[in-house]
Amino acid sequence: MRINEKRQGAVAVIQGDGPLVGEDAEQLGKLVTDAAASNLGRVVLDMSAIAFVDSRGLEILLDLAERVAEGGRTLKLCATNKTVRQVLELTGLVSSFEYFDDTHSAVRSFL
Repeated sequence: MRINEKRQGAVAVIQGDGPLVGEDAEQLGKLVTDAAASNLGRVVLDMSAIAFVDSRGLEILLDLAERVAEGGRTLKLCATNKTVRQVLELTGLVSSFEYFDDTHSAVRSFL
């Protein structure tokens, strides 16, 4: 999985490219955790290039949501495809995140 991080103002936008599984999920989790710590929890996870998520990927997403929530924020996901969204709904994790159609609207939600 390739992972890109960019800044839009005071918000870190992290995009994974590939399936969110195993070690790749852990690598993404570390990057999001570091970005959240340095940006007061202002992180957007761009899911547009993540085709599917396995159980480890779900664990990482839930852990990230809990860490961001400790700082009084909610982890924001954008461009989540239908398959990933259904997995989050079926596992009962859908309410752990805020969802946006694109990165622009997710970043603007911090204003």
